[in-house]
Amino acid sequence: MNSSIKTHTSTLNTIGETYFLNIRFLLIVCVVAGNLLEPLIQQSVWAHTIFLWIFSFHMPLFVLVTGYFARFNLQGPAGSKVLRHIALQYVLFQSIYSLLDYTIFRVPHITHSFFAPYLLLWFLAGHIVWRLLLISLRTFTFKQQLMISLALGLGVGLLPVDGVWLALSRTLIYFPFFIVGYHMNVDKMMSFFYSYRHWIAIFSFALLSVVFYMNLPLSIGWFYGNQTFVQLGVSAGDGLFYRMCMYILQCIASIGFLAIVPLYAHYITELGRRTLYVFLLHGLLVRAIETTGILHHLNTPVEIIILLIFAVLVAVVLAQPQVKYWTSKLVEPSIPQPFYSMIHYVQRHTLFQK
Repeated sequence: MNSSIKTHTSTLNTIGETYFLNIRFLLIVCVVAGNLLEPLIQQSVWAHTIFLWIFSFHMPLFVLVTGYFARFNLQGPAGSKVLRHIALQYVLFQSIYSLLDYTIFRVPHITHSFFAPYLLLWFLAGHIVWRLLLISLRTFTFKQQLMISLALGLGVGLLPVDGVWLALSRTLIYFPFFIVGYHMNVDKMMSFFYSYRHWIAIFSFALLSVVFYMNLPLSIGWFYGNQTFVQLGVSAGDGLFYRMCMYILQCIASIGFLAIVPLYAHYITELGRRTLYVFLLHGLLVRAIETTGILHHLNTPVEIIILLIFAVLVAVVLAQPQVKYWTSKLVEPSIPQPFYSMIHYVQRHTLFQK
């Protein structure tokens, strides 16, 4: 009996890991596509619709998947190692992107500071904070953690600060999804997507696409999640209401996306193990393409489709093992002893120690 239970549990864990790896790769494709589409959203209704569709689920789900994988190495030596690596990656790529903007891309009107994460690098800063916050809340139940995270996600919009600094706005807004991912029951989730509700989720996802095509008068800032209520031009009461509506919309869109992800091993499963390389490297390619100005000449449906196919190819290529072999020292660098000692000192002298 015990052997049977262990085998069943092992099978569920394997299926769960496979499923989440599939999710991770499909999401990184959405990230690349979203970044390529962003310069076009003011000139193409197709680009605008697809962009909102992607943003309705890809960041919440990426945070959820990150929370799921954090359950294996949140605390202890493994957790400390992960935190040090994320911090080093942030410092390294924040420096690289800022340097290239100054010297080659010459992009104006961007604040270059380690306290203002550069574009997609907000996710690295947020990942550190999510882990530390969850460790600090480890004595609370899941429901208590979720309620606290929702309070933080709603309350951050009331702060009289620029939401970009320290990626504070996005980090707290998406913290509930990290909590859910960390505590997610794979068995129950699989049961959900095997039932008739699978089709309801797909229908809901398709319905959202139609809603976005109708071009609702909703500021795109609500999808970015990097602005306070004052910056979005709404009162505190309206801001809290709209943010709750966004949470509901993101949950519906996320369930719809999860319903169409393959449950079992697939070609994309192995690619899902190397999404970090796609995430950190694709920004260099997107920025280079954007500076040529070619993206601003694309607006027809056929051109948008070609751009989306290109996004898929970029994700597939950057997730190849050869790319990992040639860039691993940059993407996953060894931790210098001074940096290791500094992070270790901070951990030992904060409330986040185990």
